[in-house]
Amino acid sequence: MLTSIGVGVYALTDDGGGAPTSQGQPGGPGAPGGQGGPFGGPGGDGGSGGDGGSGGQSPGPEQSEPPKIRSGSVTDAVSGISLPIPKGWYGQEARAGAQVTSDDSYKCPGDTSSTCTKGGAYSAPALALGTKGATAEEIAKADIGRNAEESYGGKSYGGITSHDVLESKAVTVAGQKGYLVRWKAVTSKGADGIVESLAFPSPANAKQMVVIRFGVDAGEQESVLDDITKGIKAATGSGNGQDV
Repeated sequence: MLTSIGVGVYALTDDGGGAPTSQGQPGGPGAPGGQGGPFGGPGGDGGSGGDGGSGGQSPGPEQSEPPKIRSGSVTDAVSGISLPIPKGWYGQEARAGAQVTSDDSYKCPGDTSSTCTKGGAYSAPALALGTKGATAEEIAKADIGRNAEESYGGKSYGGITSHDVLESKAVTVAGQKGYLVRWKAVTSKGADGIVESLAFPSPANAKQMVVIRFGVDAGEQESVLDDITKGIKAATGSGNGQDV
C-alpha cells in the first residue's frame, strides 16, 4: 500500500540541508501503504511525486534513516502524540511526525522495480501537509483524496479506478474531538487499498490540527486502523519504544 510516508513531511520541514530519506514505509507508493510519507511512506521506497508519493531521494550525508522501534509506541513530538506499534510492524520518528509500517513487503504489481508494503500510518501537522480546513471534519474530508492517491495511485498499482466511502464519522482521539474518513480505493492492478485520513487537535496545542494518514491492503489487517486509532495517546516525552 503506502510506500513513502516520511519523505513528504521530512522534506517540508527540512531547512534545505540534505535530501529526505527514501526508505519505504507503509503499503503503496506514496504514503501509508505506498511510497509516500515522512520517510518514504507506507508500502514503498520513496516514489516521485507523480507516482503517488512525495519525492524520494537517497539520504544526504547529514541524514540517515531514523531507527526502527519494534514495540511499544513511537512519538510525534511536534504533534504531542504517540502512535502504538502493532505486532509485526515497526515505528520511526520524523522531524515533524511519526510513522508505523508493516514489515510485510512485496514487489509493486504495477511496477516491479519498486517495493510496496501491506500497511502503514503516519502523523503530521495539517499545515505541513498543506491540508486546509477550519475543523477536524473539513480537514479529514479534504485530505482523504490526496491520501488515497499517494498510497495507491500512480503506476505502482496501475492507478485508482474508483473509490467507495466506508466511513465518515466523528471520533475521540487522545482525548480530542476528531473526525475520520475511510475509503476503499479500487486499483487496476494488485490489491485494492483501505485508506483513512484522521484529523484532530493536538493535545499539546489545540490550535494545531494533526492529520494521520493510514493505508492497508484490502483484506490485510484492516482492523489495525481501529487498533492504532484507539491506541493514540497524548505524549509526554521522546519516543523510546515504550508506551507513554
